[in-house]
Amino acid sequence: MQTVPSITITDAERKALTQRIQEAGTEVVEAKAGAGSATLSMAYAAARMAESTLLGMQGEPNMLECAFVQSDVVPGCPFFASRVQLGPEGVVKVNGLGPLNDFEKQALEDMLPELKAQIEKGIHFAKNPPKNE
Repeated sequence: MQTVPSITITDAERKALTQRIQEAGTEVVEAKAGAGSATLSMAYAAARMAESTLLGMQGEPNMLECAFVQSDVVPGCPFFASRVQLGPEGVVKVNGLGPLNDFEKQALEDMLPELKAQIEKGIHFAKNPPKNE
């Protein structure tokens, strides 16, 4: 289940759009001249995920969201952000990546070392939480 865009963009346009999406939070802060952040977007995403999770738990079919979950979607990477189907027991299905173009394949390859390092930090933190003194 991967959307196929109805437009064609150049590699330069794809690169510029990707960078703008990655820096969207910074762009919002700059637009607000430091007087705010992009927390409304995060709040909306959290509310949407909570609603979809609850509806899935109630048996509503085809509740699809994107989530950072434990999976084998990317070999050697124990967690990855994927489109998931939610159901009464939580995540029912983790969808694969689908076909990637050359730009996406390179972006995936380039970011994997950093993602794996961050995952290891998260696992270490979960296994060794700070002690409250």
